[in-house]
Amino acid sequence: MRTLLLAIIFSSTALVTTTAAQTAGTIDLRVGKLEKEMKAVQRTVFPNGIAVEPEIGSTAAGASGTPASAPIADLTARVDALEAQLKTLTGQSEQDGFRIRKLEDGLKALRGETDARLKALETNAPSAAVETSVAPEKPAAIVAKPTPPAVKTSVVAKPTPAKPTVPTKVDPARKALVSAVEVPATGDAAEDAYTYGFRLWTAKFYPEAQVKLKEFMSKFGTHKRASFAQNLLGRAYLDEGKPALASVAFYDNYQKNPRGDRASESLYWLGISLTKLKKLGDACKVYSEFSEVYGASASSDLKARVAKGRANANCTA
Repeated sequence: MRTLLLAIIFSSTALVTTTAAQTAGTIDLRVGKLEKEMKAVQRTVFPNGIAVEPEIGSTAAGASGTPASAPIADLTARVDALEAQLKTLTGQSEQDGFRIRKLEDGLKALRGETDARLKALETNAPSAAVETSVAPEKPAAIVAKPTPPAVKTSVVAKPTPAKPTVPTKVDPARKALVSAVEVPATGDAAEDAYTYGFRLWTAKFYPEAQVKLKEFMSKFGTHKRASFAQNLLGRAYLDEGKPALASVAFYDNYQKNPRGDRASESLYWLGISLTKLKKLGDACKVYSEFSEVYGASASSDLKARVAKGRANANCTA
């Protein structure tokens, strides 16, 4: 009987030992898997090699040097700590990935908005302001505008110029008044020549302004003021009551320099000149060409004047 009892005790002890060993082996496998997964997450979250220190340390030792708890309990605590750390690292990795995606989306949207604004500035900016006579010393400031669309072959026939009348006598009183107009002397010959022609036109000395503006075009035909000078030459003819000569000046400015600062203005004034010459059909063609070439870039004021010109010319389309 005693022998049987001893055999049962030994068998129970061996079974407990075997079960504990199997449990410890299973936990070790879990621990090893968790450690590998955590290292992989650490490499993703901390690419510079900054590792996360484990929150558990070595098993506390008692006064007699024996473990404070059973080996299985220690391994269970170790597994719980590793699982908690892995969960924290996984959450941090997902948050970082979300923030990176948001930054990339924002950058893509900003790039698209910037491209759209640049295209709008290149194609849809308003045209320059018209000449004014309010500045006594210099012409009105010029606002630069972008290059308008390429101009198609004109459907407007070039007007036939009339022979200008040349005065045979010089009125001393008029000559004195013309001499009273100040000649600018800033040192910039081209700018001074245009400004003097502008002052003569402002003072309503139209024939004298025409002479100076034509001199400007012959000497400084490629200057930045060339489009202004040619347009002002047409204005001087028109204001003097010579729409035929004015139409030729406006037509030349538009055809020879369609991207000039006053090309769109000249096309409008060409329609006005043709209307005064009773060539309403040609005037309507001019206004139609204005809409096709400069409709997207012209100022609202110029568009309104063109609309009024179309009404005065009885344009239907």
